[in-house]
Amino acid sequence: MAQTLINFRIDDGTKKQMEQICNELGINLSTAFNIFAKKVVREKRIPFDVSIDPFYSETNLIALNKSMRELENGKTVTKTMEELKKMENE
Repeated sequence: MAQTLINFRIDDGTKKQMEQICNELGINLSTAFNIFAKKVVREKRIPFDVSIDPFYSETNLIALNKSMRELENGKTVTKTMEELKKMENE
């Protein structure tokens, strides 16, 4: 079967960690990505859940930006457990 070359960018730290894991599994990066590609083709889907981290919800980002501005202005930022739990569930 003819082969083709695919180039893409990945964070250096992630690449190094993946190489280490692949080495422990006895495969290289090319083989790992081929396994991934074949599974996508076979299942016609990404073979794992892809979702948005709720930490980055609009409400949490507003709260985080507010806290960062307070820190930059020399204020101590505190949150109650109730506030943190509310942020976690948004």
